[in-house]
Amino acid sequence: MRHGELLAMNAALTAAIGVAGTLLGSLITYLFQGRTAKRAEEFARNERLHQEQLSACSAYAGSLTELKQGIIRVWLHREDPDRSAWKAAFAVSDQLGANAEAARFRVQLVSGDSQLWALADSAFDALEPLKTASNREKLGEAQESFATTLLEFIAAAGARLRAAR
Repeated sequence: MRHGELLAMNAALTAAIGVAGTLLGSLITYLFQGRTAKRAEEFARNERLHQEQLSACSAYAGSLTELKQGIIRVWLHREDPDRSAWKAAFAVSDQLGANAEAARFRVQLVSGDSQLWALADSAFDALEPLKTASNREKLGEAQESFATTLLEFIAAAGARLRAAR
C-alpha cells in the first residue's frame, strides 16, 4: 500500500467515524428530548387535572353553603300566610339544589376517588335535616352537623389534593 492510499483510507475512516459520531449524538439528543417532552407533557396534564379537582371541590363546597342558606330561607318562610315569600324562597332553593347536584357530579367526574364521593354525598345528605327541623334549636343543631360534615369533605379533599402533588 502506498502512502497516498493510506492517507486516503485514513481520511475516509476519520470521516466515517465523524459521521457516525454525529448521527449517534443526534440520536441520543432526540431520545433525551423526547423523554423530556413526554415528562413535561405528563406534568402539565397532571397539573391541569389537579387544578380541575381543586376547582371542582371548592365549587362544590361553595354550592352546598349557598344551598344551606336557601334551605334556611325556605324554613324561615314556612309559616308565611300567603305563601308568596315561601314560594320565592323555594324556587331559589330548588335552583341552588340543582347547582349543588351538578357540582357534586363534577367532583365525581374529576376525582375518581370513591371515598371522596362518599364524603361529598354525606355533605349533601347532611342538608336534609335542615328541611325537617321542627324548631330553631333543631335548625341550629342541623346547621352544626352540616358544617361538621362539610368540613370533613373539605379536609379530605385538601389532603388528597396535597398528597397527589
